[in-house]
Amino acid sequence: MLISFVIPVLNEQDSLRQLGSEIKAHCQPHAHEIIFIDDGSRDQSFSIMEDLAAQDPNIRIVKFRRNFGKAAALQYGFNLASGDVVFTLDADLQDNPAEIPNFLQKIAEGWDLVSGWKQKRHDPWHKVLPSKLFNWVVARTFRLKLKDYNCGFKAYRPEVIKEVRLYGEMHRYIPALANALGYRITEIPVEHRERQFGRSKYGWERYLRGFFDLLTVKMVTKYMKSPLYLFGRAGLASTVLGGAITLYLAVLKIFFHVPLSNRPLLILGITLVLAGLQFVSLGLISELIINRVSSLQDLPVSVEKTVNLPQLERPRK
Repeated sequence: MLISFVIPVLNEQDSLRQLGSEIKAHCQPHAHEIIFIDDGSRDQSFSIMEDLAAQDPNIRIVKFRRNFGKAAALQYGFNLASGDVVFTLDADLQDNPAEIPNFLQKIAEGWDLVSGWKQKRHDPWHKVLPSKLFNWVVARTFRLKLKDYNCGFKAYRPEVIKEVRLYGEMHRYIPALANALGYRITEIPVEHRERQFGRSKYGWERYLRGFFDLLTVKMVTKYMKSPLYLFGRAGLASTVLGGAITLYLAVLKIFFHVPLSNRPLLILGITLVLAGLQFVSLGLISELIINRVSSLQDLPVSVEKTVNLPQLERPRK
């Protein structure tokens, strides 16, 4: 079995040699390839990767011209990976490669994606607390009960990474994207080590970006093929509320002769009705666009197995 390791790197010059040796030590007896993606490092990381690649033909390296983000680095590495199992882990040595056999055991049990859970984190509280809140929100949004979406230590079957497309900050939502495609997801506790070198590359702004990507992933996983369900609900609610307001005002005008020229509520009711119609129209147009550009062969359907699928015969002239 060939194991691929996809490792994004950003200014981790002091940890790369140790990381490479630890991976080799713990992935035996399987063949392996290590794909380092230099995501715009400004230190000597790429030079060290070049030395490692010159010494070991199983190490492949890529250098981005600038920092494009972890999701872009992972997606590029996924396109290059050719293993029967694909691992992702961070380059800062906080993910312990000694956990590799545990991941492989879960993959052998039939799981398609195995995610790590940093059960005991060695990070400052101002990183742990927001991470716990983030994991709580995401788990309830997608109804996939994982304790740690942020852990970069994961193992995948190759068909998973071929179907999932990453950009922005979507690498945190890979389990949710894979779950929406019908893949089997599980989680195992992993050792989280203290950072030995460098410093964290993430700040508070990543949670803001992650929130917007959360909305995107929710839209993609739930309403990609049926946008009318989203826009139609909003339109129906707005139309019903606006209709109730205008009906109430009509009753006041007809039966009680109440003047409406000075009632802002009338403007609100009409606005809600028009907005509701706009939402419904937007949903219908979205449905037309999707049905125009899509065909049955293009649907993102994950087929686990086919047995004795008959061939269709061409009609004779």
